[in-house]
Formats: sequence, C-alpha cells, structure tokens
Amino acid sequence: MSPIRPTFNKAASQYNAHAFLQDEVALRLSEKLNVISINPEVMIDLGAGTGLLSGKLSQKLPNAQLICVDFAQQSLQSNPSQFKVCADAYQLPFADKSIDFIASNLMMQWCLDLKILFAECHRVLKPGGLMLFSTFGPDTLKELKRSWSVVDSKPHVNTFTDMHDIGDQMLGSGFNSPIMEMETLTLTYDKVIDLMRDLKGIGAQTVRNRSKSLTGKTKFSKMIEMYEAYRKEGKLPATYEVIYGHAWKNENRLNQIALEN
Repeated sequence: MSPIRPTFNKAASQYNAHAFLQDEVALRLSEKLNVISINPEVMIDLGAGTGLLSGKLSQKLPNAQLICVDFAQQSLQSNPSQFKVCADAYQLPFADKSIDFIASNLMMQWCLDLKILFAECHRVLKPGGLMLFSTFGPDTLKELKRSWSVVDSKPHVNTFTDMHDIGDQMLGSGFNSPIMEMETLTLTYDKVIDLMRDLKGIGAQTVRNRSKSLTGKTKFSKMIEMYEAYRKEGKLPATYEVIYGHAWKNENRLNQIALEN
C-alpha cells in the first residue's frame, strides 16, 4: 500500500476546507477545455479525491461519462460523482484503448515514477485520446524549503519535477508534442503554523518518505524565525509553481519509438 494513502484518507473529511488553492487550480485547468476541441464519450478524473475537478469536468463536458479514480477510499466517499473507482494510478483497471480523455488535478506530484504513470495512461487512452493535467513545479513552497535549509540539511519539503522533464517523460511514453505551461500562485498567511495547518488539512506531507522521528521544537521554532524574513505588508507568502500540461495519444509516435529501440 502506498505510504501516503492513509494520510489522504485521514484528511478527506476536512480536505475541502483547506483546499482553496486546489480548487482554484482545478478551475483554471478546466478552463483549458475552452480552447481544446474534444468530445469524449468516457473520461477519467485521475486522482479525483473529493471532486474539486470532477464537478467542473461534468459542467464542461455534460455528455461524457465521468469516472472518478483515486487510491484513497475515504476521499472518494466524499466525492458526489456517480461513478467512482478506488485504484492506483500505476495500475488502472481499464482495458487498453478504452478511455477518450484523462484529466488530473494536482495528483502527479505524489507519483514517484512518472514513466510508469504516463505509460499506463497511454495504455488506456484511445488513439487520439487526450491527457490534461496540473502538477507542482520545483519552486513550490520555496520559502518553507529555504527556511528549513538554514536549520538542518534534512529534506523537509518535497522535490518537484521540472516541466521540461515532465514533457520529456510524456514523449518517451508515446504522447505527441506535449504542451506545457507554468504560472506562479502565492497564498498569504498570518503565521507559519497556519500554512502548516493547511498542508496537513489536505493530507499533503511536505516531504515523502520522511523519517518518523519528530522534528524538535527548537528546530521548528528556528524555521519559523527564518520564515519571518519573507514577511511583506504584514503577511507571509507561500509560493506555488503550478504546471499545466496536455498531450494527445498518437499511435504513430509509439510505433516510431518502438522502431528506434
């Protein structure tokens, strides 16, 4: 079982109350469909969670059957959509070439192996199918990361993948000419502890595979002191580098890769 699954299950009941950023990015992701021509019969919200993106997809594409997929059962129970499947993104329970459209909002950053993820999405997509996603880039939570770096050399914040590397992974999995975009969003807080409370509230461990030993109060207080250097106009910023990407499945591209190998 994934080590982060229990964390997301535990956070499910309070997730939406802390997920302002996730809801805003879901809205911006769904608006990409305003300029992408697609008329799917079957679509997946991959990493659907409580349904922040699901409802927006249904509004944009009301004639499509929506299947919400997430590995956290408790999160899915909070999702109001009709069709829900509890499954791992690395092993999707769908037949080859059976899905027209895969959308995913801020889930990919929790996948350690994008090669497996993209290969599996490519497998289930029909020829000409579309994958559309958002994820976090390397500058996400940079203030928190730098504040911790003064305290000790241990990882306290996840390392996120650069958008160019994500595009390369998609190409390597057979997707055609990925389109990548990036924007920076900043949330502001009165106190560092309020940011930490939001991160905990959405089940987002700030670092994967972290030692279970607790960080001492002295180090935590030192990190907060360092974070104060970023205060502007009475508020503390928390930066998020948001990456948006989409690409089409192209059978010719996959055949080309096979010939090259």
